[in-house]
Amino acid sequence: MVRRFMRLAAISLILAFAPFAGGVQAQKNDSIGEQQMAAWVKAGQVAKTGPVSVPLAGQVDFNLQAGFAFVPQPEAGELLRSFGNTPSADLLGVVIPTGDEDWIATVRFIKSGYIKDDDAKDWDANELLEDLKEGTEAANKDRVARGFPEFEVKGWIEKPVYDTATHRLIWSILGMDKGGKEEDASVNYNTYVLGREGYVSLNFITSPARIESEKAIAKQLLASISYVNGKAFGDFNPSTDHVAEYGLAALVAGAAAKKLGLFAVIAAFLAKFAKVILVGALALGGAAVNLFRRKAS
Repeated sequence: MVRRFMRLAAISLILAFAPFAGGVQAQKNDSIGEQQMAAWVKAGQVAKTGPVSVPLAGQVDFNLQAGFAFVPQPEAGELLRSFGNTPSADLLGVVIPTGDEDWIATVRFIKSGYIKDDDAKDWDANELLEDLKEGTEAANKDRVARGFPEFEVKGWIEKPVYDTATHRLIWSILGMDKGGKEEDASVNYNTYVLGREGYVSLNFITSPARIESEKAIAKQLLASISYVNGKAFGDFNPSTDHVAEYGLAALVAGAAAKKLGLFAVIAAFLAKFAKVILVGALALGGAAVNLFRRKAS
């Protein structure tokens, strides 16, 4: 039933874009819309709905609760690319709500080696912000080439904070399309949890108006990620294990941060994601927004 419904949703969305045809930009919009819905269809076909335990990268178990759906690779990457993002090779999947909420979260594992966290107090938040802006500008070339507007990081929502007890790092930025409206801005709420061989990154994307009320959801998702036996931060063996070339401070504010432009670029996904669902809902009488609430029969 789900697959049939999603095919119908894809056709309806394509038809919904048809009236805008007639020019080069309109043709680009039509093409982008078709790609987005096709990717959405594929994502729905492989999505795993909670409650379910999802093993990831041989490192962690993601104990997904009811109300959430997990889309694995490669469909997750196709979904992100269809909305103008450039997923990295370490993407494991994305999480979406099965209810009416408008957010998305990416899950990655970066096999950096063991990251020492004793220098967390030395990071420079301003330097990290500049690195994120630089990485975003570099990624904009790919966005423009594929017909999407450039994206920019506007500033901090929450500066980096590290919890030594749980080995979790949290920081959050505000971003939006260049020349866009403030109400279309979105928030990247980034959470990391360090492990023995690297770290898990969960990037929760929502709107500025909802971030305060939805931080609890991001933290619930993060708490659902647990390292398997032997892979946790405390399992580190200094005699045998690889240590990352940088510590936590460098991860936040140094050379490693320049690789995190992906986080900033992904923020543009939310507004477009919501618009596509809205179009599908209008075309199908509201049924599209309930897509992930149904199970295959």
